Order: sequence, then structure tokens, then C-alpha cells
Amino acid sequence: MEDMRAQQIEALEVLEDYNKRLIKSMKNIIPELEGDRKEDTDKFLDEIVKGINWEIGILNGTMTLLNEQKERIHKEDINSSILKLSKALEGKNDGEIAASLKETLPVFEDFGKAAGEVLEEVK
Repeated sequence: MEDMRAQQIEALEVLEDYNKRLIKSMKNIIPELEGDRKEDTDKFLDEIVKGINWEIGILNGTMTLLNEQKERIHKEDINSSILKLSKALEGKNDGEIAASLKETLPVFEDFGKAAGEVLEEVK
């Protein structure tokens, strides 16, 4: 059990830095999807989606630790947001993807904040 907790803490430590870069990337791609498309926008979006998926994996593996002291992460909110983003990505409509990323952004900001809080508590 203690080994699992150590792994969760380590995952949150890795996530903390990565999350900041992911959020920055999400903020940077939104204007591109709203009409300021660049040559590498599709590749950039693919990398962001991979990052989102990676963070969701970390979230799923650390949810018990994140919500141990108090409920910091509401899985229903995340699921709803990710489902909308997934549908927007399937539709390949830049405007819808941008709008969905704007809606999803606070979810990942909250995740980063929650990870930071938990890391402070366990140190």
C-alpha cells in the first residue's frame, strides 16, 4: 500500500511540471484553431491530445491520493469535459475544438493545482 502511495506521489511530481507546459500549449493553440492556423497546427494539436491523454492516465492513477483529505477533483466534470473535447476532435471543426479546449482548460488547471496541494501536504 505504501509503495502505491509512493508511486502516486512520484506521478504527481512529474505531472506538476508537465501540466504547466500542457496548459501553456492549450492556451497557445486556441487562437490558431480560431483562425490563426499555422503550418504545424495539426501536429501541435496531436501532441496536445497525447498530453491530455497522458494526464488523464495520471489522474486516474492518483485520484484516491488527490481526494484523500478533501474532494479536489470531480471525476464527473472531467469526464463531461473530455467527452465534449473528444466529440469536437472527431468532428475536426477547428472552432468547436477551440471552444472545447477553452472549456477543458480549467479542468487541467484545477488538476495541476490539486497536485501541487497534495505534494505540499505529503512533504
